[in-house]
Amino acid sequence: MMGIVREFLGPKSKYNKELPYTYMAKAFIFEDDDELVQHYFADTICGLIEYLEAKGIMPEEVELFGLYRKEEIKLDKTICTDEYGNWLQRPDICNALEEHFEETKDFLYKGHTAKEECSFDDRNRKGEGPN
Repeated sequence: MMGIVREFLGPKSKYNKELPYTYMAKAFIFEDDDELVQHYFADTICGLIEYLEAKGIMPEEVELFGLYRKEEIKLDKTICTDEYGNWLQRPDICNALEEHFEETKDFLYKGHTAKEECSFDDRNRKGEGPN
């Protein structure tokens, strides 16, 4: 019975207002044009980055956002990249986000953990966007 309820209501973490409801990347079609963009989404930042990488979308081509109930907040994508500017993979991205939160206490990066239980474990990591 609880499985049916959870399927209907969605992941429990989606109701935690301290965590983004979902993540979004904006890929700009033309340089210096904020109007024409393609949007990519995933319920986890690691899922979004895996999707972007699979589509061949490089970090310099996008901006990342955490979408909360009433606002979208831009994320620092350098936390999600290595020293060469390439996307980090799991669990490296989890570690980087966890370390950033521990150092800064910036709640935008809360819940991504490799040492303890991930706050996003109940979410689907599948990314979505234009083909």
